[in-house]
Amino acid sequence: MFVDSHCHLDYLERAGEDLEEIVDRAGRAGVGLMVTICTKVTAFETILGIAERFPNVYCSVGIHPHEAAAEPAVTAEQLIEMAGHPKVVGIGETGLDYFYEHSPREAQKTSFRAHIEAARETGLPLIVHTRDADEDTIAILKEEYEAGAYPGLIHCFSSSGWLAEQSVAMGFSISVSGIVTFKKADALRESVSGVPLENLLVETDAPYLAPVPKRGKQNEPAFVVHTAQHLADLRGLKVSEIEAVTTGNFLRLFNKIDSSALAA
Repeated sequence: MFVDSHCHLDYLERAGEDLEEIVDRAGRAGVGLMVTICTKVTAFETILGIAERFPNVYCSVGIHPHEAAAEPAVTAEQLIEMAGHPKVVGIGETGLDYFYEHSPREAQKTSFRAHIEAARETGLPLIVHTRDADEDTIAILKEEYEAGAYPGLIHCFSSSGWLAEQSVAMGFSISVSGIVTFKKADALRESVSGVPLENLLVETDAPYLAPVPKRGKQNEPAFVVHTAQHLADLRGLKVSEIEAVTTGNFLRLFNKIDSSALAA
């Protein structure tokens, strides 16, 4: 089955969607696992509650860079404690966003480093958001990596081949969203085409960024199959091969999840 490695089911529920139907549609589309992502620790209990409702939904814990100033300052120790729950399988999303800069850069960096420490200590993958901040993102990731290795991924990858190369060199995965299907995404397709297969994941980032042919609609986990098909075409592979590769990569990275969950 396919995996949606990054979605926001709490956003869909707040928009009035029936999550039972969302998860059911995903299953009928062949999507067997979903990770619903935390962007505010103040909303963590809600997100965890969603994960607890469905056997094939897991979650993360973290603070999005947009929220780094508005949310309570969180320590690595606090993140580690929250990550002790069986349904919590990742740290983040965290990182740097210099495009919107909804939070001061220093607040983003401080939060980013706390999340990295939590990922290092728990062994859970760090879920990185980066936009218009490639150099600072890589500089912090490398500096922290020298203090001790940790697993991670660049989510919703939309940056340069340089960022992909630097991330892969650290053993990070590159998660591809529906952006890769967009008409004007030639540069992104070129960057993604050079990523080793063993470092690729797929995601929706639902409810955002619905892929072609669902462009303009509210995104949902079922639509990850369209991104996978586009990625298969880009790499000259069968979609079943992308399915097997990305799901295998996901289970190795998010190794807190028992692979039997795919059959749940």
